[in-house]
Amino acid sequence: MPEALRPVWIIAKREVRDLFRDWRIIFPIVGLTVLFPFLMNFTAQQILDFVRGYGANIVGERMVPFLMMIVGFFPLSGSLVIALDTFVGEKERGSIEPLLNTPLQDWQLYLGKLLAAIVPCLAGSYLGMGVYLSGLALQSVPLPEIQLTVLIIVLTSVQAVVMVSGAVVVSSQATSVRASNLLSSFIIIPIALLIQGESIMMFWGTYATLWWAVFGLLVLSVLLVRVGLAHFRREELLGREIDVLNFCWGWRVFRSQFSGGASNVPAWYLKVVPAAVRKMGKAVLLTTGFALISVWIGAAQFQRFPLDLSGIDFGARLDQITTLLPAFSANSLLAIWAQNIRVQFIGLVLGVFSFGILGFMPILAGLGISGYLVGVLYQNGVPLLPAIVGFFLPHSLFEIPALILATAAIFQFGVLLATNNPEKTIGEVSISALADWAKIMVGLVIPLLLVGAAVEAWVTPRIALLLLH
Repeated sequence: MPEALRPVWIIAKREVRDLFRDWRIIFPIVGLTVLFPFLMNFTAQQILDFVRGYGANIVGERMVPFLMMIVGFFPLSGSLVIALDTFVGEKERGSIEPLLNTPLQDWQLYLGKLLAAIVPCLAGSYLGMGVYLSGLALQSVPLPEIQLTVLIIVLTSVQAVVMVSGAVVVSSQATSVRASNLLSSFIIIPIALLIQGESIMMFWGTYATLWWAVFGLLVLSVLLVRVGLAHFRREELLGREIDVLNFCWGWRVFRSQFSGGASNVPAWYLKVVPAAVRKMGKAVLLTTGFALISVWIGAAQFQRFPLDLSGIDFGARLDQITTLLPAFSANSLLAIWAQNIRVQFIGLVLGVFSFGILGFMPILAGLGISGYLVGVLYQNGVPLLPAIVGFFLPHSLFEIPALILATAAIFQFGVLLATNNPEKTIGEVSISALADWAKIMVGLVIPLLLVGAAVEAWVTPRIALLLLH
């Protein structure tokens, strides 16, 4: 394996040497990277002077590491152009053909170009943060704690790898530099939103959460590299001239994958849907394990975040609720059903942008909160079995399997994208994976959620009333 990696280092060294020879690349990276930290130094000093006048020193202290994170991110957004130019730029200039004609394997060529694109991004980021910290020291501004400084450096480094890995995937699949630059918004905007969330965690001082963000970004970067390696083929890079948005072709691929060759609905339910469930068997087992862990974690939090409900008569409250509810109200059923379906579509959107990882968030949050509520009810004198049976179990028998299947389908979507399939393009794989998700949603999840919503609206409150009256 080390011998196989030698061509990777050779390509990376060649690319980095060529990049740093071009003054049009060096001047923006060095010039803007050095200028921006001085602006942040001035901003930090002004903020500290302002908040000290009002006795809010903690705001200034939290602002200093936040500005360091922004200084580290600023060169990444500029250097991302280098990564976007990696393949498609050389293709337009006609300088990539000699490299593609070498006896290098596809993965060696891809990794070499990827490493070469990461170096200037990290160099600019480290240079900016170094200048910023030096400016703080010269102005006698208290530096962030060493642990927090290391955290910001690691977080910025992982964000750089994620952004560059995504940009190189875009560059290897795009047909023009203009298209790759436009597609870069799907990289910059999510990372910018992530930085906003990280800034909130930083102001709250919850630094342990930021280490979890580092771990999640590290997993995402590995998946992005895996996706790039799985779908990079030099023949297609040279053969693609222009991408045409062909809705008819996309619909044919989707319909063929969704129907699975079945000629009618009974055959679809008897053959296609069970085959789709078996196909994602490992994903279902993994999702079930995460679901059980989330319930356990949620149930363990009632001692950390106690909630006093001792003054509430649950039987009387349930009696009031059930008397106000019609015997079989369609409005409450439809409201619950629509909400559960909406959550699954949110999970799909999160999963598409994270290769299935963030698709776990809805089920983890929902079951974690349910576990916490069971713990709170038990803490306030409600017996454990009536608390579970009366408030959660009846409709959960239908909703939890539906949530597990939907989440597993989203995770399977990411797995298929990261799997090498030489017979299909990345667009065809994406459409087919989306059809598999729709197959599970239409065939199983939506009907199960409908039954669960009916039980939750009509049955569960009355069972709870019988048990707790």
